Amino acid sequence: MHSLPPLISDLALILIVAGLVTVLFKRLKQPLVLGYIVAGFLAGPHMPYMPTVQDHSSIETWSSIGVIFLMFSLGLEFSIKKIAAMGMRPVLAAAMVMGCMIGVGGATGRLFDWSSTDSLFLGGMLAMSSTTIIYKAFDDLGLRRKRFAGEVLSVLILEDILGILLMVILSATAVSQQFEGGELVKSLLSLGFFLVLWFVVGIYIVPAFLRRARAFINDETLLVVSIGLCFVLVVLADRAGYSSAFGAFIMGSILSETLEAEKIEHLVSPVKDLFGAIFFVSVGMMVDPGILVAHWGAVLVITLAVLGGQMVFGTLSFVVAGHPLRRAMNCGFSLAQIGEFAFIIAALGVSLKVTSPYLYPIVVAVSIITTFLTPYMIRLADPAYGLLSRRFGHWFKRIDADRVATERATATSGTPAPAPQERRLTSYAGEYMKATVLQTLVYGVLIFATVVLSFSALLPVLRSLLTHWVGNAVTGLLTLWFVSVFVRPVVMRKHNSSSARALRTHFSGRLLVGLSMGVRLLLAVYTLFYIIEYLSPFAWYYHLAAALLLLLFILRSRRIKYQSIRIERRFRQNLSQRETASRQSTPGSYAGRLAAHDMHLARLTLPTFTHWAGQTLQSLDLGRRCGVHVAAVLRGDRRINIPDGSTHLYPGDVLEVIGDDSCLENFAAQMQSATDAAPAADHADHSLRLLRLRVSRRSPLVGTTVAESGIRDTYDCMLIGFEDATGNIEVSEASRTIVSGQVLWVVGERPALRRLEALVQPPKSTAPPTPTADATGTPR
Repeated sequence: MHSLPPLISDLALILIVAGLVTVLFKRLKQPLVLGYIVAGFLAGPHMPYMPTVQDHSSIETWSSIGVIFLMFSLGLEFSIKKIAAMGMRPVLAAAMVMGCMIGVGGATGRLFDWSSTDSLFLGGMLAMSSTTIIYKAFDDLGLRRKRFAGEVLSVLILEDILGILLMVILSATAVSQQFEGGELVKSLLSLGFFLVLWFVVGIYIVPAFLRRARAFINDETLLVVSIGLCFVLVVLADRAGYSSAFGAFIMGSILSETLEAEKIEHLVSPVKDLFGAIFFVSVGMMVDPGILVAHWGAVLVITLAVLGGQMVFGTLSFVVAGHPLRRAMNCGFSLAQIGEFAFIIAALGVSLKVTSPYLYPIVVAVSIITTFLTPYMIRLADPAYGLLSRRFGHWFKRIDADRVATERATATSGTPAPAPQERRLTSYAGEYMKATVLQTLVYGVLIFATVVLSFSALLPVLRSLLTHWVGNAVTGLLTLWFVSVFVRPVVMRKHNSSSARALRTHFSGRLLVGLSMGVRLLLAVYTLFYIIEYLSPFAWYYHLAAALLLLLFILRSRRIKYQSIRIERRFRQNLSQRETASRQSTPGSYAGRLAAHDMHLARLTLPTFTHWAGQTLQSLDLGRRCGVHVAAVLRGDRRINIPDGSTHLYPGDVLEVIGDDSCLENFAAQMQSATDAAPAADHADHSLRLLRLRVSRRSPLVGTTVAESGIRDTYDCMLIGFEDATGNIEVSEASRTIVSGQVLWVVGERPALRRLEALVQPPKSTAPPTPTADATGTPR
């Protein structure tokens, strides 16, 4: 008898237990993540009287795939332009709260005399709150439209991004078992190199490939291609010494800039849910009740550290970032839990074999407790603010006054910039240096990668196929050709920009531009000199002269210039194609200027069964009734900016509404109250059927025309046509007379067809039925 592989039976056990438990948790309105953890505990080795998994190594492999898909999906939601549009406030708040919580976690670990590695990993686990849990809590509590909810979600996105960097740092530190500043800097530089290289090359290649193959790609092939690209970069990241999660995130961020990003995210979502569920179940399988009983004090203290640390340091981080105290407390209290990233970092420590066995189940227990407390912590923020404001009202007013002044200054900074001649020299210098340094770094990474790839891969092959020096010569020519399109922009880009021209009108500005040009010329000459020196047997001064002449040729070559411009233009188009395509559906630029008056923009969708359908904005008078302003109406692909009073509203319209929290809540409540309940579900069988009927000589339809027969109006059926002697169906005309023996083809619901059949083919024992009317006059 063929034996079933243990993996199949293990998956059957895991998925059925997870399914049953999550249905229960859904009914109890608890996060599904907790359900998966409980299911893992029930199916794990520490639960007696229950079947357990047999092949733990296979489940660990599947859970690793789950981490890959979680990070890939996170990358699909990431956008460099989106992060840049957030400004510095979310970045400052996220960095500060993460740094403080790492310190809290490390101090808590040392309090229990844990090792430095355990304490460091504990700090990393406490540094990031759970995006999934907080998002659901806001939905359940009806707080998604609150302004502080948007601030919290912005910080959570940044925490997830910084969490990827934290995982890389923890991996490097844990493997070396020591904190060496030089090694850490080297690791960060290496990380930055691969990050820039993979992102730039990916943005240049992947969107263009998908765009050209769009005619041949359906949902199935798009799913396979996107997952294949994900795992390719996972393998490359592993070969480069980084975690698989890092590679998955980078490929997700590359695909997020394509036009297919939303479709890929939709297609990958079920796969992510499946493997993510297995990952969270594997987390629950690590929970050992014996360890929790032995370390119950650590569970309690770490739980208090999470709650207290986020309440204090989370609030302070948002205050320092420029938010009023009340909003900062709402944000800080909302972050008081840990979730999926804590599990991922804990799994990282286990896979590297650098953390103690008790740390994983302790963190899982803390996550469960803080998750249950999340709604209560969010609600606690306002009472806590009221209590503290009564005790320290004077200080609170001063803090809020400073924050409001900061917000107004930030808001007014969005006003049009002064004319170029009015700008200060320092602003031109900052703009010029920022663009120059960024461009030099990016092209420097591409040059370095090209040289390394040529010398490590191309050179050995050509030397084996050709002679040593011929192989060197061919490699040198090819390498110099590929490098030339990157060397030219290092020297010439931004040289004639508006900021550079403005700087050259002042002596200090000319000095800065000249110094920058000199440094970039030296870098270009050294790059060419190094390639020639590595491959040529002649003296160094010949190589230097050749490098100078070659640089002069590169700078004067129109072909290299146009090729360089074309490469950069294609990269910029690929990077901005999604933004360009969706520009018509993005909120107006006014959204960023509302902070000065504690107002913000929210999007609400008009319900299907609303009473407002067909009414105009003037008749609804939303400004007077709700205190809000409709700034735009989005209807399908059409966008109506600044709609006037004659604009009609229809179900499914997306309204961009401006107001403060209370006005938006009032508007949402009135919009929902002006909605009819959805019609009760009709479970009757309304499917249409096709029926062939031969007209009996006893039928009252004989001698009537199609229009007079009442087949459509009285019997709710449709006459398709008449079947002729050859079996073909002739289209019916309203004036055609129905005669005995004709074959009719009709369509209708089953009850209507039965009534019509009794009319067309009446039984012999009864008189032919004739159309009659009921008491109301309706034909029967």
